[in-house]
Parts: sequence; structure tokens; C-alpha cells
Amino acid sequence: MMLRWVSAGFGLVLLGLLILGAVTTSAQQTPPQPQQASPQQQAAKPANIDRNGVLMLIRSTLLALDQANKTGNYTVLRDLGAPGFQVNTAARLAEIFAKQRGDKLDLSGVAVIDPQLSLLPQIEPNGLLHMAGFFPSVPSQVNFELLFAPVEGQWRVFGVSLSVGQSAPVAPPAPEAAPGKAVVSQKQASPPKPSGSSKQPTPSATQ
Repeated sequence: MMLRWVSAGFGLVLLGLLILGAVTTSAQQTPPQPQQASPQQQAAKPANIDRNGVLMLIRSTLLALDQANKTGNYTVLRDLGAPGFQVNTAARLAEIFAKQRGDKLDLSGVAVIDPQLSLLPQIEPNGLLHMAGFFPSVPSQVNFELLFAPVEGQWRVFGVSLSVGQSAPVAPPAPEAAPGKAVVSQKQASPPKPSGSSKQPTPSATQ
């Protein structure tokens, strides 16, 4: 599966996610020409990484993005990235994630919520570690798609894609009882008792 990238977003959205911000290599670089390869070489293969390693990569990346969005300083996020990611300046990252920053998207919940993976970690033919999934929450969930490049024996972020969607249908609020009906039910629940000293018939006995 080939990946197509441009400087400000994904050329192809692999999982159909609505991209609010994405970071990739520069579009000015000449893309490598496709080479003939066997089907085994073209297919992605499962990544040899345990669950703890996956959680660390996902959480550290999204929390770094969350801090950058909240402070408006994307220098640390850029420095954590692979060389292909660092082609984007901190100012350029601020432009890319401007909508998330303006919407005050809060990603702090990823520190305590376990993600659900829709794409298990796999190594793409170009050597990138690729994974995708979502963090369920109420009333919205955070969908993510991440790419990591190997740099000096470590996986460093190469691409980020986020979208926010509703995790479950929200029930409408229960309708309030009309004031008139509440009064009637109260009178019916506590009917007046007849007085023993009165000679007049009670309203309930009147024909």
C-alpha cells in the first residue's frame, strides 16, 4: 500500500478520517519513483512492538500535540519528530493545527483512557510504523492515525492525523410535566376529608 503525502495534509485519507491537521514531509521534495517489487515486498507486515510500547508512542505524541495546541508553542512537538517531520517549522505547525487550537480541542484524556486500535501497528513498505484507532469518550471520541519513522533506534513521529466525532447517540432530555397537570395530580392524591361538624354534603357526594 503506497502512501501519498503533501505538506499540509494527507493526499489519501487511509481510514476516511476528517483531518483537522496533518504533518508530513515537504511537497517540494521529489518523491521517489515507484519500483517493481514482489507482492511480498509491497505488503505491509505486523510491527514487532508490544502493547506498552504502542501506548507510549500514541500518548506521548498526542499529549505533545495537546500541549502545543494549548500553549501555541510547537517547538517541542517539532523537535520530537523525525527529520521528515521537522521540515515543517514551528510557525508552519501552528498554521496547520490552527483549527484545533481555535476549537480548544482537549486531548488530556488520552493520558488515562486506553485507545481502541482499528489498525494494528504495521510496518509499511517504506519502513514507516503505521497505526490508527480512537479514544472513546463522552460525548465525543478522538480518532487518530499516526506514522513513525525509525531514527537512531527509536520511533519518532512522522505524520499525525486527528478527527473528533460523536462516540454514541445522546438521548434528549426528559420532558417536564406541565404545571397544570402537576396541580391536578396533587389534588387527586390528597382529596379533602369531610368535616364531622359540617351538615353540608361533601363535594364528592354531590350529584
